[in-house]
Order: sequence, then structure tokens, then C-alpha cells
Amino acid sequence: MRRIAIVGAGQAGLQLALGLRAADYDVTVFSARKAAEIRTGRVMSSQLMYGPALALERRAGLNLWDAATPPIGGLQLTLVDPPGVRSVTISSALDEPAQSVDQRLKTAHWLELLEERGGRVEYRPVAADELAATASAYDLTLVATGHGPLAEVFGRDERHSPYDSPQRALACLYLHGVMPDTRQPPGYARVCAVPGTGEYFLLPALTVSGPCDIMLWEGHPGGPFDCWSDGPDPGAALARSLELLRSYAPWEYELCAAAQPTDARAVLTGGLTPVVRHPVAEVAPGSYVLGMSDAVVLNDPVTGQGSNNAARCAARYLDAIVERGERPFDRAWMHETFAVWWEHARHGTAFTNMVLGPHPEHFQRVLAAASEHPGIAHRYVNGYADPADYQDWLMDADRAEACLAAVAGRPAKG
Repeated sequence: MRRIAIVGAGQAGLQLALGLRAADYDVTVFSARKAAEIRTGRVMSSQLMYGPALALERRAGLNLWDAATPPIGGLQLTLVDPPGVRSVTISSALDEPAQSVDQRLKTAHWLELLEERGGRVEYRPVAADELAATASAYDLTLVATGHGPLAEVFGRDERHSPYDSPQRALACLYLHGVMPDTRQPPGYARVCAVPGTGEYFLLPALTVSGPCDIMLWEGHPGGPFDCWSDGPDPGAALARSLELLRSYAPWEYELCAAAQPTDARAVLTGGLTPVVRHPVAEVAPGSYVLGMSDAVVLNDPVTGQGSNNAARCAARYLDAIVERGERPFDRAWMHETFAVWWEHARHGTAFTNMVLGPHPEHFQRVLAAASEHPGIAHRYVNGYADPADYQDWLMDADRAEACLAAVAGRPAKG
């Protein structure tokens, strides 16, 4: 029986570990926290997962919260310009419902499930200088955590990493008591984008205490939405959020005015630098570890790609490990395994980086057209679920222009 070590106990690491146990591999996961600590700890993300990624969980039998989780049937994106005024609105149903399950709920249960199914969990942090010993003790060692010194053993890939600092100040808050927006179909996630200031998101979700809504702020550094550096508690974060909504999106303020935090650990603030890293690290002469998900492809959450990338990565790596049989997990195999996953992940990374930066003119024209043409709105909204589709039109100015011309029934610009 081949022995696999996975350092990190998030979506990617645990999904892969459970898949490997189902295939009768000897699996050890290193987790910095026990399940009870995770379940009662601070919220970790907004973890919006779209239909294709959810299908991978269902295929693995890990869709344990479908019945309790509010489905997200579509997305509504509103351009707010000037503050307090809705200038453009894009709204469309998703072909397959999305959902968000609090990672405290999901990863805590998956850790317990892994042990029930015969996997081993070592509850301790792993330092970068311990990777060599770990790699020598197992047939394959994977690193599945994207934050801190451990991920930095993988060198930065400058070709795909245009940013060297956080592009947004982030605040994530879990709430009970948000009123539904009766002007749109039930269960839609909502986004308000304020040019030069940032973005506000509200999405239905499931937390440890039941259905809730997640509020996510993405603030341009130094702007009005960048107001979280003091690490406010949930009550203070909510009060600050309501003041921002009163000024920038008063229609959202009305829906959130009576909301309350779901629990005492219901807020997360900070920021991250988007980065793509080289997937293989040499931790001792001739000894290598393979990075997965956020450890090697870390995107800002503005496009909601993180958990989706993690699920796809775990599924692809599982297939590659099983297909390898008894052959060694050598450096060439590691690079090939990452390359197959990156072929899809690169599209979400390119789209996210475009959204973070100044929007190209053709992107602005697409958004304007999407507010008027349901077909463009549908294709744009559903691209969040599979960003590979954007490559055929949105990411290229000429192709985008041709798409818009076809919808409008006019010749494309030459």
C-alpha cells in the first residue's frame, strides 16, 4: 500500500485524502487544528462553489450538506457610479445552482470522516524545514496550504504573477437576519462594484448554526472600503458595514439593517497577494514535494475561484496518483500532474487578475452590453462557474468585439 502525506487540511487536502482512502491508499494528513477547534474557530473564507466543482464533491460522495444549504440560483452584479446610484445591472441564472458551506463545518466533519475511514491525522503544524523528513518517510508528499512560510518553499512564477502586494483589503462577515431582495429571483448572490473603491458581495450560505448570508468586502488599498486593519469584532464589523452600505448601496442597507452576526467568531479581515508558484519544490537533494491548490495558485476571492480550484485540483491529483500505479512519483510526474490542472486553473487566474486591475475597454463594453442583452449576461455570469469559456471571447479584445457585434447584429470593428 503506497503511503501519501498531505500537509494542510482544507478543501483540497481533505478532498484528496478522502478520495485516496476510498482507493485504499495509506494517507496521513497534517492539520494544525483539531476538528473541534476548527468548528468553534474563526470563519475562514466565503467559499462560493459553482456547479462543476460541486459535481466533483458529489461524485466522491462528499456532498453532505446539499439538503441544508440554500441554493444560489444566479448572480446579480450592479455597477454603482456615483456612490448610491445604480448605473448598470447584470442579472442571470446559473445553469447549475452554486452553494457556500462554512469551511468550519465542512473541514471539521471531513477530518472526522477521514479518521473514521482509516486515514491518519497528525494534529500539529509542519514547518518548512520538516518537509525533507516528511518526504523521505512517504512515497509522495503534497503541500495543500497557501499561506505562510510553508507555501513559500515553492518559488514565485513571475510569468503569471503580475502583483507583488494585496490588491484588495478583505473583510468577510457571516450574518443572520438579512432580508430577501424581492426585486430578483430568490437565492441570487448579489455584487455591488464601485469603480476605484471596491466590491461588496452578499451570498446565501450554510454555517454551523444554520442558513445565513455571507457579506464580503473587497476594498481598493487606501480607499473607503479599506477600513479593516484594526481587526474589528463581528459587531463592530457589522456596524462599519452598515455605514458603508448607507452611503454606497442604500438599497442593500435596507435589507441588512436588522442583521446580526451568526457567532462570536463570524468575521475575518486581512488581505492576500495573488500569486502563482512553481509547483514542485526540492526539499533535499533529489527529494521533491508537490504543491496543490492555494499553495501554488492563490487568487483573490473577488471572482470566487478558490474553492472551485481546490476541488478541481484534488480531483485531478487523485486521478493522476491512481493512474500512476506502482511507478515512482518523480519530479517529471509532479510537473505533468500540475500542468494538467493548470490548463484549467490558468483561466480563472487570468480572469481574476483582469477583474482586480483597471478594466480594459473591451471588458467595460461587455459589461455594458450584458446589462442590455440577456444572452451576454447569461454567458458572462456562467463563466464564473467555468472560466475556460472566457478564453473564447472575454479575455481577447477582438473576440469580445466580435461577440458583441454578433449579438447586436452589426459588423465587428476591423
